[in-house]
Amino acid sequence: MDFGTELKGCVCRINNCAIELFSMEEDLEIEDEDSWDLVGRDLRLKATFMYIDLSRVISSCESDERKKTLTGLANKFFYFMDELGNAVKDRSAPLVQVCYRDTAHVLREVVAALEPSH
Repeated sequence: MDFGTELKGCVCRINNCAIELFSMEEDLEIEDEDSWDLVGRDLRLKATFMYIDLSRVISSCESDERKKTLTGLANKFFYFMDELGNAVKDRSAPLVQVCYRDTAHVLREVVAALEPSH
């Protein structure tokens, strides 16, 4: 597999994770204890895949400006993912909603910034 194909796969996985995260909003209206744990594990798993794939995409950037832009967005995204994960861990439904909106907003920026790369 060549590096271009690997990068396309990374961008595809990032987009798929984004779609799944965007569709999670209703799942975040958590009512039972088991759901809190499940949502927390799902968020950590998605964050892990996103981290690996974004790292690969960023490290392959030929333009310093593009690398800087994507790094800034990725750092912002992971900050909000951490905040969302903490809100889920604390089982704070109102905070989860606020953190989710922030995370989704930055994720839209990340996805938009990746568009020209494929």
